[in-house]
Amino acid sequence: MGLLLVAVAAWIDQLGGWRTTAPSGGTVEQEREETVEKPGGILRWLTTVDHKDIGILYGLFAVTAFSVGGLMVVTMRLELLQPGQTLIPTNVYNALLTNHGITMLFLFGTPFIAAFANYFVPLLIGADDMAFPRINAIAFWLLPPAALLIWGGFFLWPIFDGVAGAQTSWTMYPPLSTSSTAQGTPAASAGMINPGADLMMLGLHLSGVSATMGAINFIATIFTERGEDVGWHNLDIFSWTILTQSGIILFAFPLLGSALLMLLADRNFGTLFFAPEGGSPILWQHLFWFFGHPEVYILVLPPMGVISYVLPRFAGRKLFGFKFVVYSTLAIGVLSFGVWAHHMFASGLNPRLEGAFMAVSLAIAVPSAVKVFNWITTLWNGSIRLTTPMLFCLGFISNFIIGGVTGVFLAAVPVNLLIHETHYVVGHFHYVVMGAIGFAFFAGTYYWFPVVTGRMYQPRLGKWHFWLTMVGTNIVFFALILLGYLGMPRKYANYNVTVGPQELFTTLNQIATLGAVILLAGQLIWAYNFFTSAFEGPLIEDDDPWNLDDRGLKTREWDWFREHRMPGSGGGAIAYDGGEQQDADAQPAEATNTEVATSDDASASDGGTTAPPDADAEMPPDAGSGTASDDSDPEEQPDDADSRG
Repeated sequence: MGLLLVAVAAWIDQLGGWRTTAPSGGTVEQEREETVEKPGGILRWLTTVDHKDIGILYGLFAVTAFSVGGLMVVTMRLELLQPGQTLIPTNVYNALLTNHGITMLFLFGTPFIAAFANYFVPLLIGADDMAFPRINAIAFWLLPPAALLIWGGFFLWPIFDGVAGAQTSWTMYPPLSTSSTAQGTPAASAGMINPGADLMMLGLHLSGVSATMGAINFIATIFTERGEDVGWHNLDIFSWTILTQSGIILFAFPLLGSALLMLLADRNFGTLFFAPEGGSPILWQHLFWFFGHPEVYILVLPPMGVISYVLPRFAGRKLFGFKFVVYSTLAIGVLSFGVWAHHMFASGLNPRLEGAFMAVSLAIAVPSAVKVFNWITTLWNGSIRLTTPMLFCLGFISNFIIGGVTGVFLAAVPVNLLIHETHYVVGHFHYVVMGAIGFAFFAGTYYWFPVVTGRMYQPRLGKWHFWLTMVGTNIVFFALILLGYLGMPRKYANYNVTVGPQELFTTLNQIATLGAVILLAGQLIWAYNFFTSAFEGPLIEDDDPWNLDDRGLKTREWDWFREHRMPGSGGGAIAYDGGEQQDADAQPAEATNTEVATSDDASASDGGTTAPPDADAEMPPDAGSGTASDDSDPEEQPDDADSRG
């Protein structure tokens, strides 16, 4: 693998279009201007170092991983419709459980954040590109082989005996992770451990290398590539969260990589780092969760930045308390490294240590609550427009509140001991991961869709996507919380156990499966809307499709869109068909008054801290306080029946 990476790097270095220094004493900027032409077809995507292209590649990769992980969990939920083995054998269920967690966290969560960050951070801070474009490309191209390694056990399962998908759970606790076979059971003295788990660990390590390279690049870019008019006082909130996330990655991912190498050595070379007879399985838990809990904030901080950036634009006000949102982001980054042991309250820690970790775990809820109150205050008396991105912002807040409050109970030692390793933990975690992070992904996708594609999506399908996703999320994960209160253990392929009311277990699992099917339907609608609109949606002919200029909230990405992506701009990145007609019901962008935005972004000279403009003076005649105007938003125009909030 190392030789392959060196060969790829050498090959890219030989390509003449991306020299970092000019050949005859010229500046890097001059050289970039001379090499703006890109090759066509597949070669462009294989060799590009343009941050926007790499952002699109990250996004497509994340959507692919999201689809794979989603199908895995739907299969698991269908198995849980009835107690006992009904659809798939236990070892297959365990493999799906393990790979679903790894896929969603490392192959969807982190890459989707990198997609938004790669595309928009340079645009928002006035940079030409990332600080290290080649490293940026290499960081992405490490992910496809990482995915193939993580899923490698599934590919080899039908071909080789004794090889299967990893069945260690995503936490990989020893001694199971050091000795599990293809059947998911501990190996006997002459048994063979499952090579699929080794492949998964190598792929996980490779994804960590990718994330670390990306983090270094983002830090260098934000520190050194900002425009002259972009200082720390007016750096946009999304870039602040990316900067904080990158700092966490630098401290967390290398530790995970070291722990994985130790685990692989235990599995293959007879070392005893985590073996009960010579090392300590608890050591793995400490190392893993020292990474694992900051990983939660690696995943949630940038989505918080997306919500903080997008939500004000639909509320008609600047983000309330911009500085406090930044401070709370930094506070979460620091405190996230002091709470890992609350995952280990049931492992026999010293009670004094448990008390200390409980206190810090409760304290970290404070900066998260600061953000929630700032979002709610931003909405207060705002001119709210209930378009699709705004609906996902509101869904994020409500789901995050539920996920956060249920997390507070898990932070308390006495309660944790009662519900540890039950479905309550699954419900809490997924309210944050899907109910918050997933919703932020969709909010950002819909809001920036015109920038990336030059077209508008279908609003009715966007609304259907939101409501199916919102309803499905709350049905499935609230049912899991109730199952946890009843004592149903997590990670069980068969819940025909005697620890709780069997009939109620069955009923709630059936409700959760119904919610999963509703969620699946919503994502199918999103996929259809996304891909068809990207090629056939109404063309954007205005550089202000959300009408941000009326409130003085237009930001840098829209200026870039005007200069490079609009028809006649000469950018050439979008192939506009002058003869193609827009949707018959679609109103031209010039006549729309799209979703207003408030912002703490790079174009706000005060960093979002000054008082917002007088809402009454600037509000259009048809914009009510807190309602969506029928003829004010472009996404409302294509369908009259869908135009009212």
